[in-house]
Amino acid sequence: MADPERDDPRVELSQDELATVNTEADRLATRVDGWSRAAVSRRLAEAVVDGTDITSAVVRVFEELQTAPGGTVPIDALEDVDRKEVSVEGRIEVLWDSDSPAIAQVGLIADESGKTKVTIWEKSNAPWIEEGEQVRIHGAAKNWYDGRISLAVTGWSTLHFPERGRWWDE
Repeated sequence: MADPERDDPRVELSQDELATVNTEADRLATRVDGWSRAAVSRRLAEAVVDGTDITSAVVRVFEELQTAPGGTVPIDALEDVDRKEVSVEGRIEVLWDSDSPAIAQVGLIADESGKTKVTIWEKSNAPWIEEGEQVRIHGAAKNWYDGRISLAVTGWSTLHFPERGRWWDE
């Protein structure tokens, strides 16, 4: 996301500004998947050098990184993502029967930010999920159902179960 043609904007900041940027970058890096403190610091510094106050820069950079490609998107931010496919992680709250033979499973997936419907298509050949199970879905297709955002597991999606096979918990 950093402009490779632009010099590091952190050199243009005063010591106090740099300290604040680095403190905020450290805080943000723990809240966004896949971004180092250095990368977050550079993005914040770019915004500050461009004239954005630090509070607005933190909010803007957080929102950008939270929905950036490759990262896990919080469920409540799905509507803000400008891509057709997303990655999410959450716990399966409930599953219910579908009337359609084309649907293998349907239910709700939730994280700390919210919940949404997830449909697993029969042709996706996805592994079976169970209620209460933690799952990471990569490449879920964003859809709308009854005016709400929902997710579909397709043949291009992959499911990962971080808690499965943890023999040390048994």
